[in-house]
Amino acid sequence: MAQAEILVTGAGGFIGGHLVAALRRSRPGAIRAVDLKPPESWYQRFADVDNRQLDLRLRPHCTEAAEGVEAIYQLAADMGGMGYIENHKAACMLNVLINTHMLVAAQERGARRFFYASSACVYNADKQRGGEVTPLREDDAYPAMPEDGYGWEKLFSERMCRHFSEDFGLQIRIARLHNVYGPFGTWDGGREKAPAAICRKVAAAVASGDHHIEIWGDGRQRRSFMYIDDCTEGIQRIMASDVDVPLNLGSSETVTIDGLVDVVQEIAGIRLRRSYRLDAPTGVNGRSSDNTMILERLGWHPSIPLGDGINKTYAWIYDQYLAREKRLPHQV
Repeated sequence: MAQAEILVTGAGGFIGGHLVAALRRSRPGAIRAVDLKPPESWYQRFADVDNRQLDLRLRPHCTEAAEGVEAIYQLAADMGGMGYIENHKAACMLNVLINTHMLVAAQERGARRFFYASSACVYNADKQRGGEVTPLREDDAYPAMPEDGYGWEKLFSERMCRHFSEDFGLQIRIARLHNVYGPFGTWDGGREKAPAAICRKVAAAVASGDHHIEIWGDGRQRRSFMYIDDCTEGIQRIMASDVDVPLNLGSSETVTIDGLVDVVQEIAGIRLRRSYRLDAPTGVNGRSSDNTMILERLGWHPSIPLGDGINKTYAWIYDQYLAREKRLPHQV
């Protein structure tokens, strides 16, 4: 295999797997893919990619990963949906080890460009408490009051990226990702995000005939959700651009959690009785992406409609759910 020119970390995960799939269409044989998990358990794996199992919390593993590459897409992180990040704050903060060691490795090994996958969790919580959603602009990250744990780590790592650019000339590109969803990702087990969790619950209702769903919170929390194809397109555009400040990468189309359930149940062809778990983790009341800057700087913004993306996502999760049910032993 030829020497890799591009490194994708977190490649065994949801976004990383899709990004490798997108990059290899234009750069076959030029990609090194790295993840903590063994390659056989990755969501997507490709034979023409240099696939490696490395623990990027360890500096020597970051050095190995960055050897000889020109561009690094740093997506590796210990994270999940709101239920995970609210209950694993220390684990999420330890992601700073990955980002620190990867920046050092990039600088020492001569990489030219470094993409950092940040998050909308960096935004000031006071701007997200009301029932009405005001789209978040890039400068709304300060004064700093991000999501506790995960959001603080992301915001700190953004600053570290900035200073590596200032001090060492590393070309940094940063995207603040807003609620990415789609197939080939976590849909059960506690790390899944709201679209995948709701698709799974609807699939279970269809399969069991028990048309009931439990919703975390009161159903009125409002979000924007970006389909994975928009995400990978945006990442590549941002990496290729001259924009050296963080950019929102998210959909501007918003929906309540109840509205998201409406979309999924319509696709499934059922109607659900709803109960609301008010003590469950829900995050902020409202969050949406202001896409003014990305449109001005790149002439592009995420535009795949929610209904189109959820249709594909539900179909994949429904198949995954049925396949798992067939494998599991059932009590009589």
